[in-house]
Amino acid sequence: MKAIIVIPARLRSTRLPDKVILDLAGKPVIQWVYEACLRSKLHQEVWIAADSKKVFDICREFTANVIMTDPDHPSGTDRIAEVAANIPCDMVINVQGDEPFFDATIVDRLISALQTGSEVMASVCAPIQTIDELNNPNLVKVVTDINNNAVYFSRFAIPYARDWEIEDVTAYKKHMGVYVYRADFLADFVKLPVSFLEATEKLEQLRAIENGYKIKMIEVEDFEKGIDTPEDLEAAIKKLTDNGTI
Repeated sequence: MKAIIVIPARLRSTRLPDKVILDLAGKPVIQWVYEACLRSKLHQEVWIAADSKKVFDICREFTANVIMTDPDHPSGTDRIAEVAANIPCDMVINVQGDEPFFDATIVDRLISALQTGSEVMASVCAPIQTIDELNNPNLVKVVTDINNNAVYFSRFAIPYARDWEIEDVTAYKKHMGVYVYRADFLADFVKLPVSFLEATEKLEQLRAIENGYKIKMIEVEDFEKGIDTPEDLEAAIKKLTDNGTI
């Protein structure tokens, strides 16, 4: 089965404008993500889905695998679906363009999950580490069933502890926004109307659950935070400095 990784590269960002092309130790953030994805063993190709000529031109400096997509796409999923419609494949992995320390072994685990299961998509979760993470609405939480399929995603701390104070936050799971889709499902998914749950929580994956599809969750020990703010960029530079990369 042919699996391609597609990185949607959106220029405009509310909290950190132009974040995917910001300099990080001599390379744009998006290049760090691209090079991290190349370390996956089970993928066949890595593509960047650009939303502007500026992003396209910067990406062309380090790879030929960049495609100009409709700048008016409402989401990154719509953007990767456009790429998948033009590149024959069986699976599409969506990796965010602001994850310079992305662990490529996650891609291999996601691909394996769809190769051996019947689900149409899969994603990633990890135990929550602190009470601040649990209460942070920008960090999405997920509840799973006994088969590790997602039951629900929320910005709220779920499940709600009605009768006791939460002590072990690691019993809760946080969601990482990387997905693998069966290509035929992805083509159908982006045609579905925005669902009530999705519109309420502002979480696109809820559209799949509300329409009756299963999302297999792969659990990892933890994952690196993406670059969303100037502070995140500073932390990334410090990390690279501390480990001797720069």
